[in-house]
Amino acid sequence: MAHPTQLGFQDAASPVMEELLHFHDHALMIVFLISTLVLYIIVAMVSTKLTNKYILDSQEIEIVWTVLPAVILVLIALPSLRILYLMDEINDPHLTIKAMGHQWYWSYEYTDYENLGFDSYMVPTQDLTPGQFRLLETDHRMVVPMESPIRILVSAEDVLHSWAVPSLGVKMDAVPGRLNQTAFIASRPGVFYGQCSEICGANHSFMPIVVEAVPLEHFENWSSLMLEDA
Repeated sequence: MAHPTQLGFQDAASPVMEELLHFHDHALMIVFLISTLVLYIIVAMVSTKLTNKYILDSQEIEIVWTVLPAVILVLIALPSLRILYLMDEINDPHLTIKAMGHQWYWSYEYTDYENLGFDSYMVPTQDLTPGQFRLLETDHRMVVPMESPIRILVSAEDVLHSWAVPSLGVKMDAVPGRLNQTAFIASRPGVFYGQCSEICGANHSFMPIVVEAVPLEHFENWSSLMLEDA
């Protein structure tokens, strides 16, 4: 999860998020190089009285500053499109979970099981135990098996919501009457936090998301216990 005064992204917990971090660094380096070049040109123009008549009227330089930005845009667009298609691919998911947004909590339904579903409410501050995070902990976590493709079907019961977990590289709008889908693979075990990323009302900031990735054996034990309790 994010730490105080953290400037960068959270540590990647899925292959897609790793690709997004690499693309961010790639694009940021290009922006730094462009900014440095522009700053150098501005300083050079301001600090010298000399002029070059060949630079002021030169077709060669016009060709360069027309072709070079086009090449830079291609260098940014190609990896961006690649990641966009990777994020849309959902190949043979091992588990499908339906996430419904409500004012102001999430409900989850494991559609591969006959009767496995629950509501996930934020834990009030006065009920937190040592080690739990304020405004981020829920009474029921969404448990998933690690290293398995997970498909998330996202919708809403009342108003617009958004199901987002930054460390997994997932953000999908929850629209009433519409079923959106996204997917992720948790590459390591852990607990990953997110929040509703749509301004959905007065308690918008009080409907957190907690995804717990565990080994497959532990997930099977958890699902068996949940089905027995149901």
